Amino acid sequence: MELGSLKPVLTVIALPPLSLLLVAILGLLLIGKKPRRAATGKAVAMLSVALLWVFCCHGTGVWLSTVLLPQYAALSPGQLQTANVQAIVVLGGGLVPNAPEYGLSQPSSHGAARLRYGISLSRASGLPILFSGGVGWANGQPGQISEAEVAARIAQQDYAVALRWIEGQSRDTSENARLSASMLGRDGVTRIALVTDAWHMPRAQAAFERAGLLVTPAPMGFIMPAQAGVLPWLPSPAGLATSHLVLKEWLGLQAGRWSAV
Repeated sequence: MELGSLKPVLTVIALPPLSLLLVAILGLLLIGKKPRRAATGKAVAMLSVALLWVFCCHGTGVWLSTVLLPQYAALSPGQLQTANVQAIVVLGGGLVPNAPEYGLSQPSSHGAARLRYGISLSRASGLPILFSGGVGWANGQPGQISEAEVAARIAQQDYAVALRWIEGQSRDTSENARLSASMLGRDGVTRIALVTDAWHMPRAQAAFERAGLLVTPAPMGFIMPAQAGVLPWLPSPAGLATSHLVLKEWLGLQAGRWSAV
């Protein structure tokens, strides 16, 4: 078993909701023991439930994104020319292996949105596109088609756009960067506009710069307030998903800094 295949499992264990549920279970196990331990167990269980509530709020996810992650502005029309960008690199965002309504594999919502924005930039600038995305560590199945192959089909079928390069071997962001840099290097490309979600951009930009490329960030999919009043502070599946994304990216950034030391 490759070490990378453990990353999805370790990530799920380390982050809410599972991490807090495990701590709450530990607190419940302490109840019924000695009185002093029972009081500690109740406090631990209640604190875990309270934190789970907090992390399930979209407002928390928005706040965490501004505190824990570097912030990016949307790409302005003139930045591609100013930076002398040579190509647009779009990162995959996940795959639906067998979408019943189509009978074929389809990009996830993140992947489809990234591809659409990359094509929009390409049409506005005339720059060629590289799409990078294989089969992630969490999704690997024998014979599964790569995300890059699916993106090439969607780009041609839905947008009448041919991708210049498709990189379909990578399994994570580090491999996205390393394999894309190698592919682009053969054509003399060193300056890119990098398309991915704003919350993923800090880690992605660092990885591509380590691979030797000059990166102009082209972020999309910004984490923003979505509701007014008290609603952002009421638990919701979307709120938990947002907090989970931000914490995952923050952990990834810390791991990257430690590995670079």
